Amino acid sequence: MSRLVVVSNRTADPRNSAAGGLAVALGESLQQSGGLWFGWSGKILETTHANMDDPPLHVQRAGRVTLATVDLCRDDYEAYYSGYANGVLWPVFHNRLDLAQFEAGFAAGYHRVNSMFARRLMPLLKPEDIVWVHDYHLIPLAAELRRLGCTNRIGFFLHIPLPPPIILAAIPQCQWLVRCLFSYDLVGFQSERDVGHFARFLATESQVAVEMLSGQRFRAFGRLLQAGAFPVSIDVDEFVALATAREGRDMYQRMRTEYSRRQLLIGVDRLDYSKGLPQRMQAFRMLLDKYPENRSIATLIQIAAPSREDVDAYEDLRHAMDQICGGINGDYGELDWTPIRYLHRNVARKRIAGLYRACRVALVTPLRDGMNLVAKEYIAAQDERDPGVLVLSRFAGAAEQLREALLVNPYDIDGTAEAIRRALSMPPEERIERHRALMMRLRDQDIHWWRKAFLDVLTACETRAVVT
Repeated sequence: MSRLVVVSNRTADPRNSAAGGLAVALGESLQQSGGLWFGWSGKILETTHANMDDPPLHVQRAGRVTLATVDLCRDDYEAYYSGYANGVLWPVFHNRLDLAQFEAGFAAGYHRVNSMFARRLMPLLKPEDIVWVHDYHLIPLAAELRRLGCTNRIGFFLHIPLPPPIILAAIPQCQWLVRCLFSYDLVGFQSERDVGHFARFLATESQVAVEMLSGQRFRAFGRLLQAGAFPVSIDVDEFVALATAREGRDMYQRMRTEYSRRQLLIGVDRLDYSKGLPQRMQAFRMLLDKYPENRSIATLIQIAAPSREDVDAYEDLRHAMDQICGGINGDYGELDWTPIRYLHRNVARKRIAGLYRACRVALVTPLRDGMNLVAKEYIAAQDERDPGVLVLSRFAGAAEQLREALLVNPYDIDGTAEAIRRALSMPPEERIERHRALMMRLRDQDIHWWRKAFLDVLTACETRAVVT
């Protein structure tokens, strides 16, 4: 069995289920193969790259898995992570050109850090290793590894959405980024829409002729690239168990008791401009205005976890949410009813499943999202005998799979309000039928399916790295 080498911006102990979805997804393969997980340590050294050679490698064991990390100096962190990854790629890939910061130094730092990662990783690789690189922070990594002589199979998975060609083309370095992707053997996207955006970019925006082959394969730059959609998911059985475990049951009972006269709606997001939070609040206001029978009945619990609070756009969003939620509560609230319960903090994973189960409706309405696992967690947490209803943005990657949700355009405030009204009044028979279909699809394509599907395709990629 080939050893799996995972590369991501941050690493985690795969034995710890609280470490996140990626650790859960990859933990089994890493443990079985005695794998390696490489990435940034999360530490920032108060120096500059000019005053520091390659940072030392920190190695530790987590069961059979080796965790290898490196530190970043301050200016590399600001250029690579805060600057290019989150100041350019994140907003552009979420269709927010107005928030992108196209500073030349950011691109140079992004390239420099990926080159450093490749130099520190290369000596750790064995000839038969399969390398799986994750997300937008590391697009150039395979190109840097190839430059050092790496001939291993290397796959890349983009966890965030890929924008339409004309949006991607706005990045000054877009041609270089796409060429870097051709150093991989397999590039995976969250949705068929994203694969389509990639193919159309190659056909209409590439400055180099690209040969379009069958089966989502492309030949350019002397290389053959396989692309595909691999929608990431959750460990369904684990989340079902969380909903019925002690902490989940306690949360469920507490919410049902406290809100016995209400119908609860839930939103769980990071406080990010891609999540459509102001539009969601406006749709809830429209619900209360147009359909007054929901007043004193519907209560929206909106959890917005802190995110990049040192960035101006996020601070502006926080102030906007405070104003909007305060305005709705002031205009519509009663002495014994608060329309919106807004929490700017995290809620423990063991409790969130019970909270989902207690809520009649989930609002997952991002303006653009690669997948959105909250939608899938909500479905998995429901009582199949009396399930809630998912209201889902058609611009989330999850919409391609979760077709039985009520799909909405989050920019259409009136239409979203109407969908919320329909969800709150949906009869039990329809709720059960929709939930059954959604749950069946979740089980068919869970997190373990995602891992196996990607690695099976990567393993089957042609062994020759260079196409002659």
